[in-house]
Amino acid sequence: MISGLGGATIWSSDLNNLLPFYRDVVGLKVTVDTPQFALLGPESQPSLGLGTHSEVRGKASDPYRHMVGFTTDDIRADFERMKKAGAEFIEEPNQQDGLMLATFRDPEGNICQLFQFG
Repeated sequence: MISGLGGATIWSSDLNNLLPFYRDVVGLKVTVDTPQFALLGPESQPSLGLGTHSEVRGKASDPYRHMVGFTTDDIRADFERMKKAGAEFIEEPNQQDGLMLATFRDPEGNICQLFQFG
């Protein structure tokens, strides 16, 4: 029986286009680091994979097709920290349907969100 999400992967033509952003700007801990693939996030929770894929070229051609969401317990502090570090936010923190969210782009144009419940 499937019990839930184990992770998601964002593919790139060059892992080094994305790894510094998710590690240094978003602030995720790297748990696996190889020349072609990295896994980020706590070992006991769903993780974000980043990898080099031969079929991917350049920026995302349809960046709204999927969104990767990251939970936070202080969305405003993370928004400010990431913005100062150079993240491009396309939606500032706002209340929507019982949660706060903020939307940003990674260096290849993929859309991601911060979520704060409660």
